[in-house]
Amino acid sequence: MIKKLEFRDLKTVETLEVEGPRNITKVARKLGVPAETLRKRVRRLASRFSWRYHLNIYHADLGLKKAVLFAKALPGYEDTLFESLKANDFWLSVNRYYGSGEGCFALYTIPSNHTSEFEAFVHRLEEVGVTSQAQIFWSTCFQYVHTTTNWFDKTSKTWNFKWDEWTKDIPKQKAKLPRTLTDPDEFPTKGDKTDLLILKEMEKNPIVRMTDLAETIGISQQLAAYHYLRHIEEQNLIESFEISFNYFDSASSDNFMFVLEFDSQDKLAKFSASLMDKPFARGLGKILGKNALLANLYFPRAEFRKFVGILSKLLRTGQLKTYDYIILDPNVSERQTISYEYFENRKWHYDHEKHIRNLEKIAKAQGARMKAAALKK
Repeated sequence: MIKKLEFRDLKTVETLEVEGPRNITKVARKLGVPAETLRKRVRRLASRFSWRYHLNIYHADLGLKKAVLFAKALPGYEDTLFESLKANDFWLSVNRYYGSGEGCFALYTIPSNHTSEFEAFVHRLEEVGVTSQAQIFWSTCFQYVHTTTNWFDKTSKTWNFKWDEWTKDIPKQKAKLPRTLTDPDEFPTKGDKTDLLILKEMEKNPIVRMTDLAETIGISQQLAAYHYLRHIEEQNLIESFEISFNYFDSASSDNFMFVLEFDSQDKLAKFSASLMDKPFARGLGKILGKNALLANLYFPRAEFRKFVGILSKLLRTGQLKTYDYIILDPNVSERQTISYEYFENRKWHYDHEKHIRNLEKIAKAQGARMKAAALKK
């Protein structure tokens, strides 16, 4: 059973995410509590609910194009597929999934002038036999949906899923996409190597002290602060701060990745806007050039069937064209920081041949293991 959340706990998380966890004094002022009281509350909540801080980078302004990959695993090759997806240096995260078969879901940020080579890498995954089907979606940066107190009942300290209210609310939303979900006209490189080193350290620990960060990357504290304030903040290279924790009972909840298609951008925008303050939404990305949405959603299992019922209703009324989904396995996942080591002189170095060699080495080793196992029978 999940530990009981208080309304003030959720409000604390929401404000930390919106204002940023690096500025405790500002967050405390917003919440109307002394800064030291907030620090104690944050330490208690982080320990009690196993918080994980994340920083989400706006990759499109660093010359990087986001790729979302769904790959079905061949029976017996599930672990090999997982490792093969990391053969490309520009992976961000890899997750096992289940649903319509076993497979892996992966996120990449590919230098915008190397997209065709990445597509060739994905095609090679099929050729070497580690996946039966691989599907790429080029996406905008992901819009993180902040933790919210919406639909949380203060008195009972439980969630109240107002599905009918949400359904009626969708057509009333503004049909305007935020910057994060708008197809970029270009992929400029706004940062330099120092900016990437700072972002890399902040991905590992978004609340790292500037003195420690400066020492780690080998520059003065003053220079680190200058790059953070004048380059990273002023150029909006940080999309959001995120506090990840299970605010539903993890034993009876699941994490999904949906692909939702619409017949107009107007309908896509209204649907997206309706999710921005909902507790079941975690992150959204728009598929480039299409009226389609990638949505990371999180539900108690008892509520998931109700959500699918709502989607069926939206299909019947023409507000949604089609949808598909997978269930992400929380126990088999990895993530890494931005690939800063392949960035010099404001240019990305993308070694396609190396990625292919890495992939073929992994596939060859798996083939040898399978052959050895067959000989033992």
